[in-house]
Amino acid sequence: MIQPGERAPDFTLVDQHGREVASARLRGSRVALVFFPLAFSGVCGDELAELAANTAMFDEAQTQLVGVTVDSVFALRAWSDAAGATFPLASDFWPHGHVARRFGAFDERTGRADRATIMIDEGGIVRASFRAPPHRPRSLAQYTEALAALPHAAS
Repeated sequence: MIQPGERAPDFTLVDQHGREVASARLRGSRVALVFFPLAFSGVCGDELAELAANTAMFDEAQTQLVGVTVDSVFALRAWSDAAGATFPLASDFWPHGHVARRFGAFDERTGRADRATIMIDEGGIVRASFRAPPHRPRSLAQYTEALAALPHAAS
């Protein structure tokens, strides 16, 4: 997985509403890139619901939350609607897992993203990265710690 201090790879994906999510457009913003293995799976669904209920922690840290899965935009739209998620869920469907691979967060054996999180500063540098085992959720404490690793945002 990509490590702190490395430059985040460039990427362009489409979110659940058909909008482009591009690293070039995110540059200048702090970004929490959250990879999910699969939409509508048990642990992923619980994680999405928890993030949807706690977007304020990212807003307060002036950090854009972006979810990424290998699912289609149609599945992501239904998934985000079901969970009440208001942040972008980007489809890494085709080329399959291309962005997850670039971040070192793709499981070639299963064909899906790892349960990985990458925190990127305004300049596109990774400041924190962590992953959870396939069947275990990430905790809010892990996000809090990773947000603290980002340099203070300019006011």
